[in-house]
Amino acid sequence: MTGNPGKRPLNAHEPRPVPALPECPPELSPASRQEWGRLSAELSKLNLITHLDRGALAAYCAAYGFWTEALEQIQKYGTMVKSPTGYPIQSPYLAIANRQAELMIRIASEFGFTPASRSRISAPPPDQLPLLDLTMDDYEPESAVDLGS
Repeated sequence: MTGNPGKRPLNAHEPRPVPALPECPPELSPASRQEWGRLSAELSKLNLITHLDRGALAAYCAAYGFWTEALEQIQKYGTMVKSPTGYPIQSPYLAIANRQAELMIRIASEFGFTPASRSRISAPPPDQLPLLDLTMDDYEPESAVDLGS
């Protein structure tokens, strides 16, 4: 609605892949596959997912799966554990959970999963086509008109 406040040139030749729901990779864990189902349904409703997004969404879902596994272990053993020598140390699961959370946030911003990243996405309402979305069948060049030569 505010146009282009940064006055950056817009890419008129930006590729626009057809929205489509990619197949869930079989390598994902059960928790990751559940997250895939949840997110792909939401992205599909908004026409924000294509076959090209499969790898990025799979990476997000895999990170989510590892994150949930690490959180389960932290809840089970705590954030501090005893080292082999008996001294208390930070649980290795805490580092795993933190790293996976970082990956999830980074990938989430690409898909618009965070409030800040959503504000940067501009998508037309589902019932409206963009003005420049013409196919060759819709286009009638002026030179094709008979000028009565």
